[in-house]
Amino acid sequence: MLSLLAREKVYVNEVVLGTAFGIFMGPQFAGIFDPRDWGVHYKTITLEVMRVVLATGLFAIGVELPKSYMARHAKSLLIMVVPTMAIGWVIVAGLLRALFPSLAFISCLAISACLTPTDPIICAAIVGGKFAKKHVPLALRQILSAESAANDGLAYPFLTLAIYLTLDDTRGEAVAHWVVIGWLYQVILGIVVGAVAGLAFSYLMKFTHRRGYIDRESYVAQYLAMAIFITGLVNFLGSDDLLAAFAAGSAISWDGDFNIQTEGEVFASVIDLVLNCTCFIYIGAWLPFAKFTVPDLGVTPGRLIALSVGIMFLRRIPAVLMLYKFIPEIASWKEALFCGHFGPMGVGAVFISTLAIHKLPAPREPFQSQQDVLSAALEPIVSFIVLTSILIHGLSIPFFTLSRTVSRTVSIQVTATGMSARRGAPEWLLNINRFGAQSPTPTTVDATAMKEVDVEKNNGSTGGADNAMLEVPRLPVHGHSRKNSNESVGGTKETESPSLDGKKTGVVVAAEVVFIPDNLASGDGNESELYRRRPVSATSKSTTSTGNGHEEGHMGAITPLKNVHFPAPRE
Repeated sequence: MLSLLAREKVYVNEVVLGTAFGIFMGPQFAGIFDPRDWGVHYKTITLEVMRVVLATGLFAIGVELPKSYMARHAKSLLIMVVPTMAIGWVIVAGLLRALFPSLAFISCLAISACLTPTDPIICAAIVGGKFAKKHVPLALRQILSAESAANDGLAYPFLTLAIYLTLDDTRGEAVAHWVVIGWLYQVILGIVVGAVAGLAFSYLMKFTHRRGYIDRESYVAQYLAMAIFITGLVNFLGSDDLLAAFAAGSAISWDGDFNIQTEGEVFASVIDLVLNCTCFIYIGAWLPFAKFTVPDLGVTPGRLIALSVGIMFLRRIPAVLMLYKFIPEIASWKEALFCGHFGPMGVGAVFISTLAIHKLPAPREPFQSQQDVLSAALEPIVSFIVLTSILIHGLSIPFFTLSRTVSRTVSIQVTATGMSARRGAPEWLLNINRFGAQSPTPTTVDATAMKEVDVEKNNGSTGGADNAMLEVPRLPVHGHSRKNSNESVGGTKETESPSLDGKKTGVVVAAEVVFIPDNLASGDGNESELYRRRPVSATSKSTTSTGNGHEEGHMGAITPLKNVHFPAPRE
């Protein structure tokens, strides 16, 4: 009911809201929903829930990319994915080794592999929001979406290398398994199966649509059916189902026909939103808060916080800053910093860590081997990093907009204080003048009829008696009369000031009369300075009282002010 307010006004997406609701409904607070109550099968249920949500999200990213995007941006994606993931993988493993001495470096590589990929669900929620569409270039948003989808599937080789090094007897055997199974069978075969199935599905859908065998509603429904079918097929074969789903989505939209046929439909967006909200509610209830302190493993909240800070600053930012000059879609170091920061960890990290736990034996207590230590440390470390990533990345834009608003407010306040000091007037008086309140009564002006407006912020003032306010002299131009001098001209209300000869003369700028100090009203004939700085909407009006209670007004065009100059600012 408040989703539009949360996303469009305060920029809080469904990721943060769903996680917060899941934590509230989970065992830590309400105790209504606890996945661990399902017994020994809760890990399998967690794995499959994450798999379906990830596969659907990756398929959606592939479909929504422009046609032939992967071919036209292959170089940029290769640089964004492989070196960035490899550098971050080693850096995070080093941080884990430094903070948790009980973990061997190979075990640290296994945990780091779960935290290496960028989460496509959180990334899509951030770069698809109103703020990102307004402030982030389209090319940058597209490369971030494609990179988050590709590196989620490519996390398999990083994980399998560490797992094989942990489980196999020799390193040679582990490397052989990694090359044959981890790369050729899982990654390459998964890409091929996904791409071929996607192209075949695309041709079949176009054929049935041309023949009139399928209606629009059924056409759009294939969006979800195809994603689940590809995921189930490739998972049955034992290959990389996530990468296959992304490859299938990219192949379907290769010629852009699927995007044209489904343009304007909200079915896919609704399905994605429902799955994402459900998934993050599940994650919020799944978070093992009780395991954030495990003395036998050296896991403490302080070390987990230190690890989170190190990961946020070192996992992606250094690599992207080093490589962005080779990526045409990233135009500056600021955009590179943005890309480096927005590498959230969420559904993908939970999925890969749960997959790793399935491949490892159950931990024995007390711990007897490094396998037991790794199996016991995976869930608390990964879950804490996921929680901090959801909070930091999900709330980055709200905090950025808030800080920018506060910065502007402070800047305005400082500027107003400086102007007040230069004028020699108290700050409260300047605020009254700035916001349209009545100004103090000058010697020759009726305060009830006049308002002071500041045209030139940097005008000098010497204070004292020289600051008496005078009217700006104007030359009346005849040719137009009005019945009431307070009526508006061109939609702008005009104010008047008394004059010494019975006439009322005033300069109207945004419905207010402009005054200047009397030490600026006499000069050496310089007539260009004030005219050049005065707003172009300024008009003058001269009115003369008549005997029947009416006033005759004369409206003139803009004319330069004579004999007015601004002195140099005080030192």
